[in-house]
Amino acid sequence: MPTPRSPYLRIAAELRQRISTLAPGDRLPSTRRLAEESGVALATASKVLQLLAREGLVEAIPRVGNVVARPSPASTLASAAAAPAEELNVARIVAAALAIADREGLDAVSLRGLSAKMNVPVMSLYRHVSNKEDLVRRMVDAAMGEWHHPARLPPEQWRAQVEIGARLEWQLLRRHPWIARVVTLTRPEPTRNAILHADWMLAGFEAAGADARTRMNMHVLIFAFLQGLATNLEAEVRAVDDTGVDEAQFMESRMPGFTSLAASGAFPAFARTMAALDARDGSDDYDPDLDETFELGLALLLDGFAKKLRALDH
Repeated sequence: MPTPRSPYLRIAAELRQRISTLAPGDRLPSTRRLAEESGVALATASKVLQLLAREGLVEAIPRVGNVVARPSPASTLASAAAAPAEELNVARIVAAALAIADREGLDAVSLRGLSAKMNVPVMSLYRHVSNKEDLVRRMVDAAMGEWHHPARLPPEQWRAQVEIGARLEWQLLRRHPWIARVVTLTRPEPTRNAILHADWMLAGFEAAGADARTRMNMHVLIFAFLQGLATNLEAEVRAVDDTGVDEAQFMESRMPGFTSLAASGAFPAFARTMAALDARDGSDDYDPDLDETFELGLALLLDGFAKKLRALDH
């Protein structure tokens, strides 16, 4: 049995402390990064992450990596069911629904199912929320309430302000990927927390000198970019639930087809890219890292915005 002085337990304790300061969905080190940070072997770092996963503190998200685990629906619902019926309120209902949506997807949320899991009569829920559409709207607003914007930056730091806002959006979508499906550009809901964030973003573009239509378009463009990335997170969760096949297994089954197409000679740019990936990584299996894509896309968008705004000045 390991002693309290073992690196394995020491690193686990340090990572537990770090997790206590973070929110569900926040990024944690990969096995390799944890090994490098702690100066231990990969096997030791892997053992630490496996331990914290068993404790319900860490979960692995496809194309994102290790993150702080979300509360399990079972524990959230057990707490909700344990409270007296007269204490039922919107906050408890929304918290229970959020836990289900985050773990099982939005399709698993229904008022009838929620009443059964919370052990309350379904009609008691209808006294607080009128239907599923109303519940989802409240869920989105509650999730957006997790945003914590710092103090506004000086006008000359507009880019830093917009970048902060974009990072907050991405963190939200990683924690609650189902939001990417229900928040649309064509039918936005006028909720306080959504407008609070929009005000932050628009103030940044306004400080940069953008006219009203340009700053609104830039705000929408950033969300559209992030929404597009986040839909892949939810889609992967749903695909695993539907098929029982994870992303790695799926790609392994499809690689012979991609390899055959590359070797056909009909797609030279694709073949060259596959060969270059193989030379760099020892594998022609491109495994997208959505956080890496986010960083690249955000930098390109902000560079483009800055160029556009300079052109408007002339």
